[in-house]
Amino acid sequence: MSSPLPSGDASASSPLVWRNGFAALGPAFFTELQPTPLPAPHAIAVSASAAGWLGVAHAWLASDEAVQAFSGNAVLPGMQPMASVYSGHQFGVWAGQLGDGRAILLGETEGGIEVQLKGAGRTPYSRMGDGRAVLRSSIREFLCSEAMHALGVPTTRALCLTGSPAPIYREEVETAAVVTRLAPSFIRFGHFEHFAARGQTEELRQLADYVIDRYYPGCRSTTAFGGNAYAALLQAVSERTAALLAHWQAVGFCHGVMNTDNMSILGLTIDYGPFQFLDAFDPGHICNHSDSQGRYAFGGQPNVAYWNLYCLAQALMPLIGETEHAQAALESYKDVFPAEFVARMRAKLGLPQPAAGDAQASDVALIEALLQLLAAGKVDYPIFWRRLSHARASGDYEPVRDLFLDRAGWDAWLLTYQEHTAQTDPARAAVAMLQANPKFVLRNHLGEEAIRAAKAGDFSVLHTLQALLERPFDEHAEQDAHWADFPPAWASTIEISCSS
Repeated sequence: MSSPLPSGDASASSPLVWRNGFAALGPAFFTELQPTPLPAPHAIAVSASAAGWLGVAHAWLASDEAVQAFSGNAVLPGMQPMASVYSGHQFGVWAGQLGDGRAILLGETEGGIEVQLKGAGRTPYSRMGDGRAVLRSSIREFLCSEAMHALGVPTTRALCLTGSPAPIYREEVETAAVVTRLAPSFIRFGHFEHFAARGQTEELRQLADYVIDRYYPGCRSTTAFGGNAYAALLQAVSERTAALLAHWQAVGFCHGVMNTDNMSILGLTIDYGPFQFLDAFDPGHICNHSDSQGRYAFGGQPNVAYWNLYCLAQALMPLIGETEHAQAALESYKDVFPAEFVARMRAKLGLPQPAAGDAQASDVALIEALLQLLAAGKVDYPIFWRRLSHARASGDYEPVRDLFLDRAGWDAWLLTYQEHTAQTDPARAAVAMLQANPKFVLRNHLGEEAIRAAKAGDFSVLHTLQALLERPFDEHAEQDAHWADFPPAWASTIEISCSS
C-alpha cells in the first residue's frame, strides 16, 4: 500500500490567504526574518488530511511553488515569516531565554491555522545551532504528527515533508529536510514564562489577553474565581493538558522531553523529538537517550505535566493576583486527569459506563490490576489490546493468555473482567474496542525502517507506513503482518536523543 505524491502543476498559484494574528502582538514577541534557502529541494511526502484542514488541494503541495515555499526558498504573497521568543524550564532547571531555534512561522491563514517550517535555517534563537533539521528526525516528526491525529490525540499537524541534498552535520553527515507544521497556535507555556521572568507584566498581559480572546473566549465571562479571566485561563489549560496526558498514557505514548517550552497552551502534542510508543508495557521506560535521570519516564509524564502547569501558574501570578485562585485552577488537573484516563481505559476494555460510584471504583481496581500484570510481564502493549479486542468477539482468550508468563495472574484477572462485562453484548463491545485499540502505531523500529530506506533514496516504505498510520484501527488485511507484529530484537538497541 503506497501513497505516492500527487502530480503537481508547476504553474499553480497559492490558494492561501494570510491574516497573521500573532504578528499583531508586536516586535517584543518575535523577530521577523527570512528562511534560509536549501539547494535542490524536492517533495518527499504530503498529508492529504492536513491539506484538507488547511484548505489547499493535495496536488498543489507537489507543485514547484509549494515545494519552494515549504522548503524555505520562497515567500508567498501575504506571508510574514518570523521566529518567536520564549523561555522555559528544561529537565526541571530554568534555562532562560530560548525561542524558535529552528522553527520559522510563515504566518496565519485566513482560516486561523498557523503554518510553520521546522528546519528552515538559523534564527536569533538558534543558540549556536544551524537551525536545520535532518531527514531522519523529520521523517519521525512527519509520521508521528499524522499518526497521533489519526489516533484522536490532540496534536500539531504535518502538512508536508521536503528534502535537500544539503549536508547537515550531526553525529555524522546527514541530509537536510523541512517539515511544514500546522496548528491553531504554537504558543507555549514558555512564552508566558519569558515575560514573567523579565518582569514585563504588560507584555505578559498582552499575550494572555490574545490567547484568551482567540482561543478561550469563555474565560471572559466566567463567574469562577471572582470573574478572574486569567485564573480561568489557567484552569482551562490545566484541563486540556490533563485530557491530553490521559490520552498519551492510554495509547502508550512517551514524549521524551516535556520541558515547559515544549508544552502547548492549547493542550496539543508539540515538538516530536525523542518520542516513542511503548513496545513492552513498562511504566519506568525512558525513551530519550539524553534523559539520564529518567525525569521523563513514561509513568512520570502525568506528574511532570502538573509540574509544568505549576510553572505556568507562577508565570501568570502577576495577572491572577490571588494565590488561592491559582491553586484552585491547578486543582482541576487532579480531577480531570484520572477521570479522563479511566474513561479511555474503560473504552479500551469495552466496559459499560458505570451507573454508580461503586461500579466506578470497581472499574478502577480492574484497570489497576491489569496495568500491574502488564508491567510485571513486560507485555507488548499494542498487541495485547488488539488481541483482547478480537478475543472479546470470539470468546477465545488463549491468544491473549499466551502473552503472559504469569498465567495464574491472567486467569484470575480474566474472571473478574468477564464478570464486569457479563451484561454487555460481546460482538458490539468488540467493534467498539477495535476502534479504541489501534492495530498500527509508529513503533521505533518501523520508523527506523522508513528512515533507512529513505536515506537510500527509497520513500516507498515511508509512504506505506504513512498510509497504515492514517487508518490505524483498520485491519489492512492485504498488508504484511510485519507492520503490526512484535518488534525485532534489534529494536531495543535504537537510541533516540534530543539532538535527533
